[in-house]
Amino acid sequence: MGAYAAAYERSIADPTRFWGLAARDVRWLVPPDRVLDDGAPPFYRWFTGGELNTCENALDRHVAEGRGGQAALIYDSPVTGAERTYTYRELTDLTARFAGALRDQGVETGDRVVLYMPMIPEAVVAMLACARIGAVHSVVFGGFAARELALRIDDARPKAVVTASCGIEGARVVPYKPLLDEALELAAHKVPRCVVHQRDELRADLVRPRDVDWAEAVARAEPAGCVPVAATDPLYILYTSGTTGRPKGVVRDNGGHAVALRWSMENVYGVGPGEVFWAASDVGWVVGHSYIVYGPLLTGCTTVLYEGKPVGTPDAGAFWRVAARHRVKALLAAPTAIRAIRREDPHGRLAAGCDLSALDALFLAGERLDPDTQRWAEAVLRRPVVDHWWQTETGWPIVANPRGLEPLPVKPGSPSVPVPGYDVRVLGPDGAPVPPGADGDVVLRLPLPPGTLPTLWQDDERFVESYLTRHPGHYLTGDGGHLDEDGYVWIMGRTDDVVNVAGHRLSTGAMEEALAGHPAVAECAVIGVADALKGQVPRGLVVLKAGAEPEPAELARELVALVRAQVGPVAALREVAVVPALPKTRSGKILRGVMRGIADGREVPVPSTIEDPAVLEALRPVLRPAP
Repeated sequence: MGAYAAAYERSIADPTRFWGLAARDVRWLVPPDRVLDDGAPPFYRWFTGGELNTCENALDRHVAEGRGGQAALIYDSPVTGAERTYTYRELTDLTARFAGALRDQGVETGDRVVLYMPMIPEAVVAMLACARIGAVHSVVFGGFAARELALRIDDARPKAVVTASCGIEGARVVPYKPLLDEALELAAHKVPRCVVHQRDELRADLVRPRDVDWAEAVARAEPAGCVPVAATDPLYILYTSGTTGRPKGVVRDNGGHAVALRWSMENVYGVGPGEVFWAASDVGWVVGHSYIVYGPLLTGCTTVLYEGKPVGTPDAGAFWRVAARHRVKALLAAPTAIRAIRREDPHGRLAAGCDLSALDALFLAGERLDPDTQRWAEAVLRRPVVDHWWQTETGWPIVANPRGLEPLPVKPGSPSVPVPGYDVRVLGPDGAPVPPGADGDVVLRLPLPPGTLPTLWQDDERFVESYLTRHPGHYLTGDGGHLDEDGYVWIMGRTDDVVNVAGHRLSTGAMEEALAGHPAVAECAVIGVADALKGQVPRGLVVLKAGAEPEPAELARELVALVRAQVGPVAALREVAVVPALPKTRSGKILRGVMRGIADGREVPVPSTIEDPAVLEALRPVLRPAP
């Protein structure tokens, strides 16, 4: 039995022993008296009775163990031209001082603090400072619309908001303070204090006495020590969109989170203390929480904080430049970023001039990775490209190729195998397991492993209704897919990204995989459009690679033929349109549901997370042609 199979079997057969051993890598102030408390299912709790401080485990511990002079955080900002490195000792001192400043503003253990920050070191400091004093942070993606920010303020009811005067999106400076001021007016909950970090690119007007200047607050603060909290106490709340329009506050606890992330860094990503890890994401998303801030620092790694884009800051070689300059061992990004790079630099010439000898692997997550993009990246980098799958709710990978345990054979199109701790099943509508190769609901048998959500913020009922009701005893991921004969998991898309053609339920993911295989296609999407005869028919949208200029009618014929050959005639794909861009969220997810609603003639709300509303507006005539 290989190392992966043995670890996986132990984690499922005896999770208490498995995670009890993993917990030894965390510094406990009071050891837990129970590893798994299963006394009130479906509400499971990990490491009950234990006390720790997440900030101490991420910072102070490494200083005490002799890593104070090691780089903890590298800030690389092509949009401002700034680059700075903070050692563990320096980051600890900055965090302790800002934690003291928060205390001076009335923030106490258990209070919530909303962070509305760009990708700057102060965002990391603010998160860790909250953890240091036992406050619960809730990071809202910088630049979110005022109404969405107000909804989160009303749900979290923070004692304070921490923000910056502006963010920078490419070449555009985005003032944050007017958005925050509007949100504070809209919110029913009145926030007593706001701490504002003034950036040189744009200074904000402060509303005294509510608003406090970051530098002034820190200058007069005394450093704060680490406050012990229960393992089951919340570390943070991270909001994800809800179907009712009210955001869902995913809760992450302190103990399970520390144990799971520490374990995942070495066993999934193959990265250990002293090595450089870079998650090319944003602190406003779960990837930023888990693998820009907490995972690498809990492990004693050096983490990279990148304020830039995959293309345009300055070019499509930005990722490779950063990885080479900082000797990155593992890079985590979204498939959308790699497709954008490929579109601008289809032959990978910009990577050829970079010394990537330190890079062990490129990890991709956040949406489905099509095999064509995976093969392109492998050819350009000459390194393993590792697809893996997880969610905001789980906080760390569900399915992955565990490079730290045992690198397994890659099957393009599959994120590989269940990570130890996750009992992945595929169930049909009747709740029964489906045979290998058959699609169904991808679910996780309870209890979920440490680090996953124990509930939603102050809403146990919604937690059960959203995730635990459809298949009792299991967590509903909301994704559809199948297991193959080798136990590999194939995620074909959200369960609502299914086209029902004349009673045949077909995955849009399979059709997109076929379209993406065409040499002229950079990225694509397939949506199901209402049809009077067949119920739904699929419609394809493709973005071409830079320099590709095929004849439109011939391209459409070739793409339809590809889908027919790979999915079958039952797919009934007849329409494929070439578009300049696809509408996406800021985290890179394609807005298939919004496009489907427009195509069906329904009024659909445009989410505040959309990256560029103009892209969607330009697509409306294509999605819903005039009669």
